[in-house]
Amino acid sequence: MSEIVIIFTISVILSTSPFFSKYLHIPTPAIEIILGSIAAYFGFLSDHYLFKLLSEIGFFYLMFMAGMEVDLRIFTNKKSSIIKEGMLYLLLLYLISFTGIYYLDMNKILIILLPMLSVGLILALYKDFGKETKWLNLSMVVGTMGELLSIILLTLSGAALEFGVGTHLYKTIAYLALFLVATFFLFKLFRVLFWWYPELKTFLMPHVDKEEKDIRLSMALFFLLIALMLFLHLEIAFGAFVAGIFINTFFEHKRELPEKLSSFGFGFLVPIFFIYIGSTFELNSILSDGLVKNALIIMALMIGSRILASTVFLNILTPKEVLLFGLSHSMPLTLLIAVATIAYNSNSIDHFTYLSFILASIFEVILIMTMIKIITELTHYKHT
Repeated sequence: MSEIVIIFTISVILSTSPFFSKYLHIPTPAIEIILGSIAAYFGFLSDHYLFKLLSEIGFFYLMFMAGMEVDLRIFTNKKSSIIKEGMLYLLLLYLISFTGIYYLDMNKILIILLPMLSVGLILALYKDFGKETKWLNLSMVVGTMGELLSIILLTLSGAALEFGVGTHLYKTIAYLALFLVATFFLFKLFRVLFWWYPELKTFLMPHVDKEEKDIRLSMALFFLLIALMLFLHLEIAFGAFVAGIFINTFFEHKRELPEKLSSFGFGFLVPIFFIYIGSTFELNSILSDGLVKNALIIMALMIGSRILASTVFLNILTPKEVLLFGLSHSMPLTLLIAVATIAYNSNSIDHFTYLSFILASIFEVILIMTMIKIITELTHYKHT
């Protein structure tokens, strides 16, 4: 009976969240998290293994679609100044976060947690602002750099927290290095292969495709990289992200493919992930003494550090765009919860701190996506 209730509840949230979003002027992912939390509070959602499995696939699919927005040519063209400024931004982000954590005498594990970046929700912003928005495109490029660093730190910190410093950690480092080197050479190999035999692209993904070969190949690569990550005991999100980059890099002739994959993702799998995240938060815990205050401190540190660090782009962005850039990086919901969960399970943080991070991440999604919408709408209103 519980499975029927969960399926029915998910169906209701999937179908009604866009309408709530429209009338409440709150982004759809935030609505899905709120409704998931309310449904769990009243017992309509539980931590069922199938529900959890679907949510994990939704998270990996979100990372896959995020990878499809990455154009490797950006990192190899002559705009090296953007890459250098991006590296400076990341350095400042970690330094500012470290300073805040040290000054407030907070748990040192937060040095890894607070500066984390994830482009998953930046991808969701493309739905509202399009791919021609300057600050959003720069946010995706720099966010990709930050996410790669974050996933590497997630992989290493996960191994260190779960197994300690020892053989398993060194093995994880070796596997990660091997995967990165192998990925680099495979990209080089396929670039040469497709340069000599360009017809191979259209053979694998033909322009006229009645059998949906493009989606089949994309899904095959998606699950192949997931299987490889499981075999190597590395972060699965990394593999999904790389799979998306591969599809975007070598099959650019299929312009409609990202839209086809995105429609399925944002229409089904990704919302289930957001609903599940909401269901994991216990509404009763909000009444815990100091929890909201601690969550607000974490949120303020995360938002403030990103806005301060983003000032390095004042030479190419307007002050308003710099603010939007910093805000767009202040929603690392997926990776933040992943690392917080690992840290909690390894007893590196207590239950109170864990709940603080969950609450802060939910607050961030609701606040940031709403602020971005308000700022852009106010600007549009002034221009009209």
